Parts: sequence; C-alpha cells; structure tokens
Amino acid sequence: MHNHKIESANKDIRFVTNLGIAGNIALSVVKVGVGLLAGSMALVADGIHSISDMTTDIAVLLGVHFGSKQPDEKHQYGHGRTETFAAAFIGIALLVVGGVMIYRAAIDMGAGKYAAPGFVVLLVALISVVVKELLYRLTKRIAIKSSSPALYANAWHHRSDALSSIAVVAGFVSLKFGFKYGDQMAAAAVGLMIILVAVRIISDCLHEFTESAVDSETIEHIKKIINADSSIHQWHKLRTRTVGREVFLDLHILVAPDLSIAAAHEIADNLEETLDEQITRPVNITVHIEPDTPSLRK
Repeated sequence: MHNHKIESANKDIRFVTNLGIAGNIALSVVKVGVGLLAGSMALVADGIHSISDMTTDIAVLLGVHFGSKQPDEKHQYGHGRTETFAAAFIGIALLVVGGVMIYRAAIDMGAGKYAAPGFVVLLVALISVVVKELLYRLTKRIAIKSSSPALYANAWHHRSDALSSIAVVAGFVSLKFGFKYGDQMAAAAVGLMIILVAVRIISDCLHEFTESAVDSETIEHIKKIINADSSIHQWHKLRTRTVGREVFLDLHILVAPDLSIAAAHEIADNLEETLDEQITRPVNITVHIEPDTPSLRK
C-alpha cells in the first residue's frame, strides 16, 4: 500500500512536470519568434527565460527519481530529503528571479527607461499568463495531493512567470492612461511577491531539516484514528517528522495485559494499516506495545 501510494504520486508528478517542460518549450518558441519579428528584445529575453525555467522542472524530476529510491545501508530512512533539497533549490531560484525583477525595475526607472509594448507583444504576454496560470493551478493541485515540496515550489515558479507577463500587460495599459512607468512598478510588485513565496518555501525546507513535527491538522487526524480503536486502552509518546513526502511516526500503545503476543501484534498491524489508508501522505510507522498496567499508564 505504502509503495503503491508513492508510485501513483510519482506518476502524477512526472506527468505535470513534463507538461510544464512542454509548455516552456512552446512559449519560448512563440516569444522568441514574435520578439524577433516585432523587434522586441524584451520578449526575446523572456523567451530565453522560459527555456531557463526548465531548470526547476528538471530539479523536480531528479528529486522524484532519487528521492523515491529504496532505503539502503547508508540511507536507512530512504532518500526523501532529495526532494526537499530540490524544493530549496527552486526556492533559491525564485528568490533570485524576484530580486532581479526589482533590481531591473529600479534601474530602468532611475535611467528614465520605460516599456512601450505593441499589440502583438501584448497578445503573447496574455497567452503566457493563461498558459502559466493553468500550469500553476494543475501543478499545485497535484503537489498538495502528493505532498511534494519540490512540486509545490515549482508550481509557484509557474505563477511567477504568469505574474511577470502580467507586468508586461500592466505596462501596456498604463501607457494608455499616460503613466509610462506602469511596467516597472508592476514588475517590482511582482518581484516582491515572488520573494515572499521563496522565503516561505525555503523556510518550510529548513523546518524539515530541523526535524520539526508534521502540521497540526495531520497530527489531530492521527490522534483521532488512534482513539477510534477500542482495543487500544491508552497511548503516549507520539512523535512525528517528515522526510520529503513521507511522514515518519512512532508511538507507544497500551493493550490488555492478558493478550497473546500474536493478538497484540495484530492490533499494532491494524493501526498501521488504518493510518496508511486514511492519511493521504505515505506513512512509516513504528508502534511499541505495552501492557495496560497502572505503572505504565501516563
């Protein structure tokens, strides 16, 4: 069940990431072609940027490939951290993208430069917004479903592209209203938004590296599942942590002291199976069985 859940998620992640690569290639061809025909070097640069966006797509695919490897002698808890490193890499990439957008906007405003995109450039920018926003929504949905930090970060990379294209649209509209620096102002605002998202992604990665517990909602769900089992008289020492997409948890359960070892083991097995079925993320569980005696009650 556990491996099936991971393989099913990996299939979805690979599909949406390959779709993102196809989208970036198509957009880059259109942007560079139209940019050259329309004499817009900005659009040509944006097209080249779309090619560079595939770096984060590749990071996701590598993270999934290496992160899904079976545990070995040197990595007995698996390789899930590889996906976290991939997410951190994408977070840093977003941080750079946001910073560069703000820097360029400030430099252009200081030099008195402003954008005057034509209708063809505007049309391509609008197409880019639609394509990238759709990729963001689809990628985010699968990222949440599969609990993949790298894919979630890559979803925001898609949205950062959509937002940067919106800056081009804003520049066009602002010119019509007599404000020539609309493009730069919109770009700076978008850059700040991207930086805030990047900080959140990197922060989440650092929380995992410091062995923090899973989110409170998942913990409450785990507690409800344990409490629903009437054969478990009491439990304590519940501990959780995340390794990539997987949740590692261990706890002590108190059962009737006169049970056979086989019967007590069956209770633990049933609990592990129920947790694995009801929690959307892959779960690795260690259950310590104790007899329900006054001295062991907490």
